[in-house]
Amino acid sequence: MNKTPLVLAATGLNNTDNPGPGIPVIRAIRESAELDVKVVGLVYETLEPGIYMRDLVDKVYMMPYPSEGSEAVLERLSYIHHREHIDVLIPNFDAELYTFIKSEKVLREMGIRTFLPTLEQLEERHKNNLPAFGEKYGLLVPKSKPIAYESDIRTLSEDFDFPVMVKGKFYDAYIAYNEEQVLSHFNKISAKWGLPVIIQEFIRGTEVNVVALGDGRGNTIGAVPMRKQYITDKGKAWGGITLDNPDMLELTHRIIRATRWRGGMELELIRTDDDQYYILEINPRIPAWVYLAVGAGQNLPEALVKLALGQEVKPFTSYEVGKIFVRYSYDMIIDMKDFEKISTTGEI
Repeated sequence: MNKTPLVLAATGLNNTDNPGPGIPVIRAIRESAELDVKVVGLVYETLEPGIYMRDLVDKVYMMPYPSEGSEAVLERLSYIHHREHIDVLIPNFDAELYTFIKSEKVLREMGIRTFLPTLEQLEERHKNNLPAFGEKYGLLVPKSKPIAYESDIRTLSEDFDFPVMVKGKFYDAYIAYNEEQVLSHFNKISAKWGLPVIIQEFIRGTEVNVVALGDGRGNTIGAVPMRKQYITDKGKAWGGITLDNPDMLELTHRIIRATRWRGGMELELIRTDDDQYYILEINPRIPAWVYLAVGAGQNLPEALVKLALGQEVKPFTSYEVGKIFVRYSYDMIIDMKDFEKISTTGEI
């Protein structure tokens, strides 16, 4: 007798030039030898490519934006759950996490499992709080300052030397060489992501990253370091290679152990010429390049699902060094009727 497949709901199906993690997360779980899944995609736009990837996603539902409030999100999710009987939910956008973390108890009572950071963990690694986070845990962090008014830009030279990084509270980061460029980036970012906008000290060096998974008890289930080989104008990795770097792994283990991190994370680091590692960001979810870790031998999305289900997961002990991912564009041809259906009914 065939077992009923596990119903997995995932967001982040916008696999474009600024890709969400949803498709690589789903792809990784689809490749699990132990998990048989039915995938329910949760989307915000009718042209998110994952909607039409029928070999990966079985059913798709439109969702209200997180900005519409927790009540609207939970009401829609309750409807979807009634139809699909979701077992595990993996949110893949930073902007969604507050709602889903805050609602974890409600979701569990509905029968939906998640494996997310706590609200305290989410807040203390926020870009606004990163300097305090670094001081608390003895980590190198660039000097940063949140700004909410254009007038704040005129006083930046009192605290920073140019160039500086200008960052949104959720996404987007630009380098600025003078006040005029800061103003341009400030207007663009604040219009898209709201306030505050973060000004961060520019650290010279090589950008490197780590994808990791913590079990919530201080243990690192897996971690794979990577250096970007090709970067788009949006700062996104379009190619990367796994590294043999004990220092990056030790730093990751130290952070997860100290914070008792629960769930996926990405460390964005700068390695200086004297081999110091500055933490630029700690993203509180699985990154879009996670499939590189899968290809190197650590299926972190599969492990996350198992943790959400309450299963014991043994930590990965190795990965393949020198594995490279190369991202590419692919033209899908879809029928107008599919686009019309998701646009008019909100599901397909």
